[in-house]
Amino acid sequence: MVKNTGRPGYLQIADDLRDQIRRGTLAPGDPLPSTTQLATAYDASLSVVKLAVGVLRNEGLVIGQQGKGVFVREDAAPAPPASDELAEIRATLRDLSARLEKVEAELSEGK
Repeated sequence: MVKNTGRPGYLQIADDLRDQIRRGTLAPGDPLPSTTQLATAYDASLSVVKLAVGVLRNEGLVIGQQGKGVFVREDAAPAPPASDELAEIRATLRDLSARLEKVEAELSEGK
């Protein structure tokens, strides 16, 4: 399932698992499949799967229990960004786009 898109495999796996958590396919309290099962399902190495699960741990979406496995946190449904945060993100993206256009124009002029 990991595709050759240029995006690291562990991020692709983390994206898919995150999406499953947000959709409720993996509900709060549910165990994630074992590392071996995930590696088979995504046709990836164990280390790539472990990195993906680590990303979800860092985001606070899953929690490990020694000897039991990794589970979706009870409060794992992250709230969408507030509208003022979205406005700030959009403004930053517009600014970065304008700056990138300026740099590209200067490079094409040979400066």
